[in-house]
Amino acid sequence: MGLIWIDAHGDFNTPETSASQNVHGMALAVLLGLGPEELVDIGRKGPKVKADNVALIGLRDLDQEEKGLIRKSGCTVFTMRDVDEIGIRAVLMRTLKKFQNLNKIHISLDLDVMDPLDAPGVGTPSQGGLTYREGQLIMEILADTGKLHSVDIMEINPILDIQNRTAQMAVNLVTSLFGKKII
Repeated sequence: MGLIWIDAHGDFNTPETSASQNVHGMALAVLLGLGPEELVDIGRKGPKVKADNVALIGLRDLDQEEKGLIRKSGCTVFTMRDVDEIGIRAVLMRTLKKFQNLNKIHISLDLDVMDPLDAPGVGTPSQGGLTYREGQLIMEILADTGKLHSVDIMEINPILDIQNRTAQMAVNLVTSLFGKKII
């Protein structure tokens, strides 16, 4: 199974690299087998996904040591600079080409990947994120593959949201991921 991690943050810290020690900043590292054994071995021992089957999209806010772990990991990485330079469609096409032999894809969508002007209701906002249309295009292209297996949605905080904009955006993105089309 492929894993597409759409997030402003890498979530690739370990207790040794994290200044904050926030476990929510370690989730992807744990899935790849890095970090405390009691987390890595949840469900079954060892890594849950191969680095070759992971693509990170939208990164822009990383801890210094986390950057080194990501570089060494073997994961495919597209920062916001990549999105700006080559466009979100090219990012998705490159990701899907790498995943062409995989039958299933899991999407991890963290709403802080979106620009906080569009998605203010997140706990860890980071300026310079994806636009609403870039997010929609990601979901539309992924839906077209027919490989969607599962999705998780993170970082919606109603207390921080303005007029429910972030929550509504999440609903719109997921309905597109599930196949809703413009026409």
